[in-house]
Amino acid sequence: MTTQSSDLTWVCDDAAIDWHELSELYRIAPLGEKPSATLKLVFGNSRYKCFVFRDGKIIAVGRALADGADCSYICDVAVHPDCQGEGLGKRIIEKLVELSRDHKKIILYANPGAEPFYKKLGFLPMNTAMAIFSNQAEAVQKGILNGSTAKPT
Repeated sequence: MTTQSSDLTWVCDDAAIDWHELSELYRIAPLGEKPSATLKLVFGNSRYKCFVFRDGKIIAVGRALADGADCSYICDVAVHPDCQGEGLGKRIIEKLVELSRDHKKIILYANPGAEPFYKKLGFLPMNTAMAIFSNQAEAVQKGILNGSTAKPT
């Protein structure tokens, strides 16, 4: 599905995506190093995806892993630094929420500091979210994971 609005083109499939260009967007957004092959894999496995183009270039993106009924997980939302502040991130989240509307819960992973932005869009912090990262120490250092651990009794 493709929609046009003013100077933006919104695309909800990944058939014509330049994965190297997308990898560069994540690097400069900055959301870290995400190899093009990995992006192709994860977007291919995502039920919902939004790509926003201006002048033929990807300027914003987001995706959601969803099972069709119970849970949709929004992740990897990125906006080109030159386009931040235009409301594109908000519009991508709103689109992914709309696409996920028939799920019982919509979960979103946010980088530390972004919580107020997502709260304005209706998301609330979870009390019981837990995670295992491939590099736990780095995730703790970046403030993504709470490094305190309780000793089993």
